[in-house]
This record gives sequence, C-alpha cells and structure tokens, in this order.
Amino acid sequence: MTNKDMKLLNRRDFNGLCVALGSFAIPTAAVALDAAPGAASSAARTVKFRDGTVVSALGQGSAGLGKGKRPQAAEEEAVRTGLSLGMTLIDTAEVYGSEGFIGRAIAGQRDRVFLVSKVWQTHVAGNGVVRACEASLKRLGTDHLNLYLLHWPNGVTNLPSVVAAFESLRSAGKIRAWGVSNFKVNDMEGLFRIPKGDRCATNQLPYSLGDRGIERDVLPWCEQRGMPVMAYSPLGGPGANLLRDPTLARIGAAHGCSAAAVALAWTIRNGNVIAIPESGSAAHVKENAVALSLTLTPQELQALDAAFPPPHR
Repeated sequence: MTNKDMKLLNRRDFNGLCVALGSFAIPTAAVALDAAPGAASSAARTVKFRDGTVVSALGQGSAGLGKGKRPQAAEEEAVRTGLSLGMTLIDTAEVYGSEGFIGRAIAGQRDRVFLVSKVWQTHVAGNGVVRACEASLKRLGTDHLNLYLLHWPNGVTNLPSVVAAFESLRSAGKIRAWGVSNFKVNDMEGLFRIPKGDRCATNQLPYSLGDRGIERDVLPWCEQRGMPVMAYSPLGGPGANLLRDPTLARIGAAHGCSAAAVALAWTIRNGNVIAIPESGSAAHVKENAVALSLTLTPQELQALDAAFPPPHR
C-alpha cells in the first residue's frame, strides 16, 4: 500500500492497519484496557504543578462536545470512559458552549475531576472575571474550579486587575489555582512582573508533533520556571491529519496501539506537558488512554524527530 493510499484511510481503518501490520506483543497497558475496562494503569504518567498538585498527564478537551455532532449519550459515555481510565483532568471554557454538557457528564463524580475552565478576554473588564467565573460554576454544577485560565492575552489592557480578580477568586475558594492560555514569552514576562503574577500555574498552548513551535521559546521558558504546559490540539487539530503519518503507523504497529496513542505519548514524554485531546467516542478514548503508560524508545523518538523536525531556536 502506498503512502497516498494510506492518507485516504479514516482513523478507525488506519488504526486497524497499524495493528494488522504489527508482529510484536501488545503492551500490558493495551491488554488492560481490553481485559478490564475502567482500570487505569499503575504506571500512568502524571504532572506536578508548582503548588504540589499532581494531575494526570493526559486529560480530556471539550471544545467540540455537546453540540449535537453525535448522540449526547455517546459523548457522555466517552467522557466517563476517560475518567475511568485515569484521564481525570477535563478542560472547558465559557465560549466553548460545553460547560453544561461537562457538568452533566461528570455528575456524581466531581470529586474525581480536576476541572479547568477559561474566561474570554473581552469579558474581564470591571468585575467581569468574577461574573464569568460564577456563570461557569453554575453551568458546570460545581462550587469551585480546580484551575481557571485567561483564554487569550489579546486586547487585555489591565492584566494586573485580572490577576487581582483571580487571586480574589482563589481566596474565596471559587478556584484552586489560575493560569493563562496562548501567552507568548513576552506575555509571560509581563505577567511575572505584575504583583502575584508569578502565581500563574500553567500556560495552555497548541502543541503536537505537527506543531512544535513552542519548543523554540515559550516551552523552555516555562520549563525553566517549573511551570507545566497544557497542550491543546495534541493530535493535530481538526481532521487529525497527523494520525495518517506512516512513521506513526509503524511505531503504533510495533506497540500494538493506535497512531493517536503514539502521538500523545510523544507529547507527554518529558513529564512537564499535560495533553488534552478531545473525543466524543469511547472507543477512541480507550485508544488515547494507552498513552499514559506507553514509553517510546530513543530510536522511536529519533524517527519522530526526523519525520517532524523540531523548530530552530
């Protein structure tokens, strides 16, 4: 089969091809998913925030969920399957329109979830941060967020007041911690010059094998300060064309897992990145969860670097 033919396969067929090509034993993690659904691997990777909080290195995104693309029951099952497999960090935002859906999906399991939401940058003026947070809490059906993020820096003219609002919410117990999203190095440096701005817990950024730009500057900046990064679109974003790459197919076949699991294992390989793939399919979530205990060899990492070269700093 040619590379051109492979590009025409959908994800399910492509992953099936990966397994069919493999002559290696399926790793324990993959067997565990089939043998005992709901059992997270004891070797699952975690990431530690600077305040000591430990979370799963693999969470769940929700930007496209709860919008009628699939039956709601199927999407709720996907989220709950992820929770049962250790993907207990769930990311949402007020502008996604998925907070109500997430609230329903995690009903009865809130204490297991590290819940993240975001305030839109045009909603922060005056007491906007507090009002936005209260509205998110109501939609999510909870009394607190584990992490609350500023969605974008664009157009925010009074960042000190945003930090003060975050700190006020934290003191009131409405949020446990706060952070930012889509901040570049100069944005982060400006934030850290603000009183208490260095209490920022994380920076959520696009990061995948096909989009390694943050390795040039902002990822090492955060690493130097012991700040984890949250990677959105870790499977390449809409269409997930990344998963059709033949190098990922070969490595996935060697491990008896999906190309998605390989891509996610790469993203969380260093222990300082939390990946938040989105899926409304329980089957896909099970494939993704294998990444929590999948270790790529140095040779495999080199092959991925050759296929997806890192950026020049």
